[in-house]
Amino acid sequence: MLRVVVLGAAAGGGVPQWNCGCEGCRAARKGGPELHRTQASVAFSGDGESWFLINASPDLRQQLNATPQLHPRAGALRHSPIAGVILTNSEVDAVAGLLSMRESSPFTIYAHDKVLAILASNSIFNVLNEKHVRRQPISIREPFEPCLTHGARSGLEVLPFAVSGKSAWYLEGKAHPGGTSGDGDTLGLKITDKATGKYFYFIAACADVTDALKAEIDGASLVFFDGTVWRDDEMIRAGLGHKTGKSMGHVAMSGDDGAIARLADLDIDRKIFLHINNSNPALLPASPERKAAEAAGWQIPADGTEIVL
Repeated sequence: MLRVVVLGAAAGGGVPQWNCGCEGCRAARKGGPELHRTQASVAFSGDGESWFLINASPDLRQQLNATPQLHPRAGALRHSPIAGVILTNSEVDAVAGLLSMRESSPFTIYAHDKVLAILASNSIFNVLNEKHVRRQPISIREPFEPCLTHGARSGLEVLPFAVSGKSAWYLEGKAHPGGTSGDGDTLGLKITDKATGKYFYFIAACADVTDALKAEIDGASLVFFDGTVWRDDEMIRAGLGHKTGKSMGHVAMSGDDGAIARLADLDIDRKIFLHINNSNPALLPASPERKAAEAAGWQIPADGTEIVL
């Protein structure tokens, strides 16, 4: 049985963001914890005992404390049910949480060579002692079975695939430690329970909904998809930045080329937006944008949402 828990649904900075006074952040501070969101990550498990994370957000410590499924086993002095972390990109909001996992518990980091090269180039990640934390390269379109903590088979299959995106913003204008050729900076994942055949997709960053991507995810029971901005020029209009969503590697929810319109004709049972920026009005339950997204069959999840497939 495949279980998935949304650890965090927000984009970088979370909601409310520490230095932001936009409408969404003001509403979250005033309205209480039900409007709060931590930075995007999910956990999944095939047996309910050993878990894997997709990305490790800067809010990871808070997320783990809020998720009983990820607590140490009762009576154990030191223990974690987390067997591995799969990285889909190298942005700060996907990798910074690894630093909170430095207390010598064994697990494996799975990532494309381009992402592993970035970790290797930054010595702060050496606090993850290689005696306990293995770094395992993964390749596009090559499925792999992540291992449990002591090397046993997990019964799960992960298929990485390339999606339209960009390298981490902090590398703009700098040499990429992993080189500039080929894909690998932004991945989508298909996670399958080999025993039941149930599967879901995780695509938290995507700059363009291509026909190839549509064919990939058509027929899925569950898709987590990039919901960073409602409209492409949202940050500019709100006075919060000077970049469009697409220039940051994120397709908008709305518009003719947005996720809602481009994925409307697909047969997907459950569609969930993830990595939602604090500027996105769809975060507000009573907003016209939220109502439009929900009317189109999309869900804006709360942190802690659990789904069983």
